[in-house]
Amino acid sequence: MHHRATATTPSRRTLLTVTAAAAAAAVTGAATPAGAASDERRLERLISRMSLGEKVGQLFVMRVYGHSATDPDQADVDANLKEIGVRTAAELIARYHVGGIIYFSWAHNTRDPHQIADLSNGIQRAALGRAVPVPLLISIDQEHGIVARIGEPATLMPGAMALGAGGSRSDARRAAHLAGTELAAMGIRQNYAPVADVNVNPANPVIGVRSFGADPRAVAGMVAAQVSGYQRAGVAATSKHFPGHGDTSVDSHYGLPTITHTREQWRTLDAPPFRAAIAAGIDSIMTAHIVVPALDPAEDPATLSRPILTGILREQLGYDGVVVTDSLGMEGVRTKYGDDRVPVLALKAGCDQLLNPPKLAVAWNAVLAAVRSGEISEARIDESIRRILRLKAKLGLFHEPYVTHDAVDRTVGTRPHLATADRIAERTTTLLLNEGGLLPLDSARLPNLLVVGADAASPSGTTGPPTATLAGALAEIGFTTTVLPTGTAPTTAKIDEAVAAAAGKDAVVVGTYNVTATSSQRTLVSRLAATGVPVVTVAIRNPYDIARLTGQRATLATYSWTDVELRAAARVIAGRARPEGRLPVPVQRADDPTQVLHPVGYGLTYD
Repeated sequence: MHHRATATTPSRRTLLTVTAAAAAAAVTGAATPAGAASDERRLERLISRMSLGEKVGQLFVMRVYGHSATDPDQADVDANLKEIGVRTAAELIARYHVGGIIYFSWAHNTRDPHQIADLSNGIQRAALGRAVPVPLLISIDQEHGIVARIGEPATLMPGAMALGAGGSRSDARRAAHLAGTELAAMGIRQNYAPVADVNVNPANPVIGVRSFGADPRAVAGMVAAQVSGYQRAGVAATSKHFPGHGDTSVDSHYGLPTITHTREQWRTLDAPPFRAAIAAGIDSIMTAHIVVPALDPAEDPATLSRPILTGILREQLGYDGVVVTDSLGMEGVRTKYGDDRVPVLALKAGCDQLLNPPKLAVAWNAVLAAVRSGEISEARIDESIRRILRLKAKLGLFHEPYVTHDAVDRTVGTRPHLATADRIAERTTTLLLNEGGLLPLDSARLPNLLVVGADAASPSGTTGPPTATLAGALAEIGFTTTVLPTGTAPTTAKIDEAVAAAAGKDAVVVGTYNVTATSSQRTLVSRLAATGVPVVTVAIRNPYDIARLTGQRATLATYSWTDVELRAAARVIAGRARPEGRLPVPVQRADDPTQVLHPVGYGLTYD
């Protein structure tokens, strides 16, 4: 496994407990048996120096507010005091000895690439200044597509379902590798991606386009490709959400979903992508806050289920890497047990990393008390710490904990990366309808376009809005565009305004967003179509929209409304790129969901 070395700031502690040779050997897998034994002895010595509180801290991955580890804005200090009882990231590390920190845009961790690199360095300095110096593992949810915490000027790649539509494992691998190199340059070394859930339920409110698709084999191939891409870039990949969150109609952020698959259905439908991830050498796997009665009759959430995490994941599937919980602040894991029991039960089930508890003091003290009372043995805690430290060593964090602005400038959002993202996105755009060969539109023959539709909140906080992005991309190609945002639930007045604006236009482009049976987006499209002006709909999230729309002459699916995918759609509309995507999920008929309107693999192209 090749590890991309990043330039680093010279550290007074460039050599901590694990030597450079040990770290390099761990990364490349080139350690001799004697070398591997020597590495393990170093890790054991490090563990032996830790107090019980330091050991417990290593198990936690926590959020913290602020753009700086030591000097955040006052509002972020106040938020930290209220939620965690500390002022800064440095204080969080000093008090709780956390093993990891997760970045969020809403926690103001991700302003720009240089600031992110500085925050990462500040966090590592705080950790390496402790009596027992252990570098932190900094993580993020940077799935790309609709879940991204870092936006421009970093490169945003197409999301999972878009890549599934592209069908190219090499594109999936390349997207992950480029994304991984950018994360590593900013000091982020664990990414909670790729999603390994097989999305077989169109009504799934939480996974949807975050999945590569509905075919377990195709999803497994994409997952393995992305694991390889991220990990070759020196970033720990994390497949999620074990044992499979693809067939839920409840969002586990707000409730506890139950999956009624039989054990055999789980084996054939949900398990293949996780098996593929393990075979590809995945560094970490994230649990799901879902109940699967066929796998655990006690009906505990999988995060807290020993039969699922130890019995199936560890023993049956043979996985011995890091297991991280999904966020412990989500309602799905809190419905049955209190916040003091959840982290203890997660460890007893087989988890290693405890992610983002709502109240860290409650969770940390509960684990400490469980070890002191003998409910959890110190040996069991040590087992998880070994896995976490081995991963930190493999990533080279003991040897090279710091990053530089130079490396950021050489890596993040470079022109070649942005161009690669554009080319990959073009290969994912899916043409589902093209009556009378309306597309591609000729800007010389049909120059005047009206762009209307939904302006969903940007996935990354730095792109959009979708109607303006789409109109801007079409204008760059040579069209004259008028923009009229109509929203996800257009009012009668707004629809009347759009119909009036369509007069004299050569075509109307409508961005649709998760159209339901009762959505007024349906009225918008049919009223625009009734004007006689050709209507092109662009499904900017779920590809299922086409089943509920009437009157449009052409339909594209982009699987996300990030700039990279909308710009690709504009190029396809204009004929600057050919539509090459194929549906990775089936689209059922709206009037009879037992019938398939468009099957997996469906997609039109230009003659």
